Amino acid sequence: MSDAPLDSTAKAPFDPRAFLTKPAAGVTLERFQAGWQICAQGEPADTVGYIRKGRVKLTTISNRGKEAIVGIIGPGQFFGETSLSNANVRTATVVALEDCLITTVTNEVMLQTLGSEPEFSKFFLAHLLSRNTRLEEDLGDQLLNLSEKRLARLLLVLADPAQNGGKPNEVNLSQEALAEMVGTTRSRISTFMNKFREQGYISYDSHGRSIQVYAALLMSVLGS
Repeated sequence: MSDAPLDSTAKAPFDPRAFLTKPAAGVTLERFQAGWQICAQGEPADTVGYIRKGRVKLTTISNRGKEAIVGIIGPGQFFGETSLSNANVRTATVVALEDCLITTVTNEVMLQTLGSEPEFSKFFLAHLLSRNTRLEEDLGDQLLNLSEKRLARLLLVLADPAQNGGKPNEVNLSQEALAEMVGTTRSRISTFMNKFREQGYISYDSHGRSIQVYAALLMSVLGS
């Protein structure tokens, strides 16, 4: 008895990551150098971005002109998802913190793929759930923890060893930027940073940038 012939017309399983790494109609790969603006608050929102390499910061400006950093995200994360919910303009400015490789997908292609490929829908839903969890943790952090613990948690999130093969990323942010994100003053951030360094939790250069985070040690601050 001979084997049944293979069906050459069978559709290969859909791979979300492969979809996001290959140029195609409505899918563009772009490189951005550190410091380059990827998109700006108030611009037309007609694409979703996916970070393949590097990290970016998201900032918003209030009606009074005050700028605030609302997030820093890295490889494997999306940005600009609000464009899929009939948002006409960008709600944040995105700037490359490092040299970045970004996949840009038009809203039309994004919605078509979400509707036709269940694997991509699950992939994107996992991202949304993870982002929502992070927002809830951030809110709880602001409401319940003192500034010192909020800074410790922020440094751990920014270092994110899971994205770097278990080795923490270097954190390259000014103390002013850290103060914005923690919701305190630069002088208090300076005090906490010096304390963390003296205790061996972090190290940094003379300018307070290029912060090396020793994650296992800094975790003790959150447990105290």
